[in-house]
Amino acid sequence: MSQSITLQTLTGKAAGRDVLLGFAPASLLASLSFADVLDEAAGTGYQRRFSPPHSLDFRRYIKRPESTTPPLTFNLRPRDDSAWLVIPSGEGHAVLVLSVTSGRILAQVDCQHRLGHIGDLDLTLPFMVFLGLSEREEMEVFNTINSKAMGLSSSLLDYHAAHLARDLGTEKPELLIALRLNDDPESPWYKQLDLGGRATSGLKRRASLRTMQKAVRRFLSATEILQSLAPEEAARLVRDFWSAVATVLHSQWCDPRRHFLTKGVGVYALTGMLGDLWTESTRTLADFSRAKLAERLEEFAPDFDWTSEGPLKGLGGEAGAQEALAILRRTRDLHLRLVTING
Repeated sequence: MSQSITLQTLTGKAAGRDVLLGFAPASLLASLSFADVLDEAAGTGYQRRFSPPHSLDFRRYIKRPESTTPPLTFNLRPRDDSAWLVIPSGEGHAVLVLSVTSGRILAQVDCQHRLGHIGDLDLTLPFMVFLGLSEREEMEVFNTINSKAMGLSSSLLDYHAAHLARDLGTEKPELLIALRLNDDPESPWYKQLDLGGRATSGLKRRASLRTMQKAVRRFLSATEILQSLAPEEAARLVRDFWSAVATVLHSQWCDPRRHFLTKGVGVYALTGMLGDLWTESTRTLADFSRAKLAERLEEFAPDFDWTSEGPLKGLGGEAGAQEALAILRRTRDLHLRLVTING
């Protein structure tokens, strides 16, 4: 390589993976590396959003005279060019050669917040580099290291689980359905669920992926619908239901800040109502077109007070979700009795 940086390293294994161990200035490691943050709009990356306070906390700490840190963890992804090269230089040693014209080629597996605000410091830090992990393998390592970390979004972990699963419909059908709601252009939730990655400008965030997944899990458990429908069919049913909700409750849907419709308790309550509708029916998809679902919702949902001052005010958590569904059921039952009495 004509323009390159060389780093002296030790060779070894981290369990079953080949790695290099070495030391380098923080400024150099920052200039050579990147964090692959999840871009929800593009569907690329996998890491959490960058947190400046978290990173600044580390900067303040590492500048102390007796500070230290575990090795910063990187990966050198497979490439077709000669952007990186490992040259053995004796037993247990190797020279890592990195092309300076190839940009930032060290993927930050576990050091995004440690490096984020110390790019101007020349402090020597230890590092460990995996060699040739694919992006999927890298994601798996990141997920394993960080799955219990404070501040790591549960929705981001769900996103990882979806991409690491071999058969998501079998392993986690509730997650498949929640992701379909977010990824299907025909869904009113299209690109609206918070996945835990980089925020997409211009969108009004509503529920998180984890919230939707938990609501769908309850629906699947209460109805046992997967005994008669494939996960993809159930996903279309849930999508059509929410499309009916967005139609019947259009003004509330378009004003999520002042209504509980798309917040946690609203999501739980409405998904629970879908379960009731399915259980009461002949349990065939023919009865669950968007138009028919809208007709069923029209019977009671528009008269319910979905505002932040309505009957769902103050409800939260598991108990609050159950109470929200009970309130909605009572509202529906009252409307149906009135319709029966009035003929």
